[in-house]
Amino acid sequence: MPSNLNLDYYYGTEADQYSFYRIPKTLLTDPRYKSVSIEAKVLYGLLLDRMGLSVKNGWMDSDKRVYIYFTQEDAMNLMSCGKDKATKLFRELDKDGIGLIERKKQGQGRPTRIYVKNFILPPEPGQPQQPEQAPPPPAPQTAENQQSRPLDRAALLTAEKPQSAPLETRGQDGGFSAPNKTEKKNTELNDTDPSIHPPTPAPPASPPAGRPKSRMRMDEIDTES
Repeated sequence: MPSNLNLDYYYGTEADQYSFYRIPKTLLTDPRYKSVSIEAKVLYGLLLDRMGLSVKNGWMDSDKRVYIYFTQEDAMNLMSCGKDKATKLFRELDKDGIGLIERKKQGQGRPTRIYVKNFILPPEPGQPQQPEQAPPPPAPQTAENQQSRPLDRAALLTAEKPQSAPLETRGQDGGFSAPNKTEKKNTELNDTDPSIHPPTPAPPASPPAGRPKSRMRMDEIDTES
């Protein structure tokens, strides 16, 4: 077991200062790549990284296909493995294996060309997509459903709105409301409906002529009786 190196942490954006080898996520999540070993997937990430150098150098064939140069010695150094292990990993990725790379020998002591294949796979067959269901057609307009159809909010507000003439807007300078159009002569008392006023009370009856009975003399009372 290796000894602990007591490494430091990453702070802030320090992780962006370094270069990394990238292994496609599909190689780890797609079940069709499940049979490929982790070491072979790491080797594919190394070969994929070498593609950037080939594009810069213009290493393309007559069909515009990019190829790389990556020997077994390169794999042995980067993977820290022996020759047999490196040979096994290449075969696992080659056309005799999963088919992620294709190697073509050039002969005459020249290095082998390696074509790195695209790892993106089409959807698995046998899984037809369900077609989307079209919305049902609208019901035909008949006399029954037209009468029973509820009014929308705009139509309801229009129906409930009184159809009276709009009031005149008060002026901005004076804060007085709009005057009414009743003429002054029509507001006199003689043109007003008398039913809205209480009746005038009748004056009290005047007493009969002569002196009141309470002040009559005693002899006058006897005479009348």
